[in-house]
Amino acid sequence: MDTIRFDGKVVVVTGAGGGLGRSHAIEFARRGAKIVVNDLGGDFKGNGAGTSMADKVVDEIAQFGGTAVANYDSVEQGDNIIKTAIDSFGRVDVLINNAGILRDVSFKKMSEEDWDLIMRVHLTGAFKVTRAAWPYMLDQQFGRIVSTSSAAGIYGNFGQVNYSAAKLGLVGFTNTLAIEGAAKNITANAIAPIAGSRMLETISTPEMIAALKPEYITPLVVRLCAEENEETGSLFEVGAGWMAKLRWERTKGVCFDPASRFSAESVDAKWAELCDFSETDHPINVKEAGAPVMANLGVAR
Repeated sequence: MDTIRFDGKVVVVTGAGGGLGRSHAIEFARRGAKIVVNDLGGDFKGNGAGTSMADKVVDEIAQFGGTAVANYDSVEQGDNIIKTAIDSFGRVDVLINNAGILRDVSFKKMSEEDWDLIMRVHLTGAFKVTRAAWPYMLDQQFGRIVSTSSAAGIYGNFGQVNYSAAKLGLVGFTNTLAIEGAAKNITANAIAPIAGSRMLETISTPEMIAALKPEYITPLVVRLCAEENEETGSLFEVGAGWMAKLRWERTKGVCFDPASRFSAESVDAKWAELCDFSETDHPINVKEAGAPVMANLGVAR
């Protein structure tokens, strides 16, 4: 029996016409949520539009007695997506920023259009949908937001300068939403999934696609959106049944006396120590991140 339920809750899933978004939408609906199935209906490169993809998922949900409506707007029209939730169901409780496209090309050959389109869909799109939902979450003092990052954003990947920048941008976006939403019971987390999708089909084999089921990602997303969830400002890698939380790690570092002259040669002489991860710390906020700097200045924080 499901103990994590969403009865009376409204969940908006962007890019829900297939892959991860479809899996998320169906599972939330199965657990009692009313769903806004958003999908522009274009291809994985961001070309075209249509209604069939979102409509198909709405029909799937209706077949098992769930409640869902379709929205066909681009995430660049985030206000319209949230308006669909408010007009249809009167509230929005959970937002899954999942919509995404690819414009893979080496940096040397990357056009401004390749860069701008990825930023508009992944980063600006998430901003616009979240900004539209935010006032409702503040007023009701409840909200759960999960944004979809990527290993490419965390580690980089050839041919994906645009995608990598946008996906890591979503991590910073998430971290600050978590801080600003904490007092109002709004949590924000990010996932970096490895799952079979239209985008992964361009770089992987059919056998691998079949093994990396989107359904293996959804349980983590559902858990992060539970009413009882307190996890916030976190990043998770997830795929094929494996899940892990990431954190920043840095070396202990080296201190040079600000009152004395130190040079590039001074830095070079300490390079091995500066890069030595045998002793580390793990800052979790701006204050902790800046603590060694302030200590080196003799300033207490």
